[in-house]
Amino acid sequence: MPNLKAIRDRIKSVKNTRKITEAMRLVAAAKVRRAQQQVTATRPFADRLAQVFYGLQTRLRFEDVTLPLLQQREVENVALLVITGDRGLCGGYNSNVIRRAEERAKELTADGIGYKYVLVGRKSVQYFERRNQPIDAKYTGLEQIPTAGEASKIADELLSLFLSESVDRVELVYTKFISLVSSRPVVQTLLPFDRQGLEAQDDEIFRLTTRGGQFQVERDKVTSEVKTLPQDMIFEQDPVQILDALLPLYLNNQILRALQEAAASELAARMTAMNNASDNAKELTKSLTLVYNKARQAAITQEILEVVGGAEALG
Repeated sequence: MPNLKAIRDRIKSVKNTRKITEAMRLVAAAKVRRAQQQVTATRPFADRLAQVFYGLQTRLRFEDVTLPLLQQREVENVALLVITGDRGLCGGYNSNVIRRAEERAKELTADGIGYKYVLVGRKSVQYFERRNQPIDAKYTGLEQIPTAGEASKIADELLSLFLSESVDRVELVYTKFISLVSSRPVVQTLLPFDRQGLEAQDDEIFRLTTRGGQFQVERDKVTSEVKTLPQDMIFEQDPVQILDALLPLYLNNQILRALQEAAASELAARMTAMNNASDNAKELTKSLTLVYNKARQAAITQEILEVVGGAEALG
């Protein structure tokens, strides 16, 4: 016969676990909202930067501009910037982006191209260090809601690698935020800049909302309103010098946006994982309660039979 006390203790333990997972889900939801607010707050700068680039394009022929960050070289070495999280309990978020980075490294090796990692997040650092992979720089303990200062530090390292010709291309491997239940590891070239990639493009902003007591994400299409610079505008500096000064800012903005997307993806994955854990704990509590009631009923029945049997024996 099952031990009733052991079952009661198990039910209590599962209920306590569910309280923890539910609290972690709500904390992740609050941080997703903060990430959403930060994306909205950084948009004006990104929009203004895009307008300036668009205006410069009307004054310059980019194909005739010779700048270090636009220089296309024969690719012999590539730096892979891999963005993961510092913590687990977020489903397959970390393993998926690490797997994509490994796949990209194998593709480069097959083409006879060398590579080195620039790692963001304790999970990727631990994984690649155990496998003795070439690591150029490591960044851990970043704010869960990324800041421009953190993006600037990473951008400085990438600029140093590219301008010193230690690498001929810089690629970014991160998780693109799609929805609360969907994210996708992607590979994006950061350096050298693609001239076509500097044009103003439509973007999206995500918003975490609630409907019917459930969290959901809404994505809004945002179109940047670009304005052509007046033809009679006089630049105090050569437009090429202005472009050269703005390109590092553009790189900072690209990295910051990738960090924001990755953070939102991690938090959404943690929300989903904790929600699933809470649902599983709820179902397990129901099953254990049913087992407990059956065991208790069997124990009571056994006691009644013993009493009746004893009474008959005395009679």
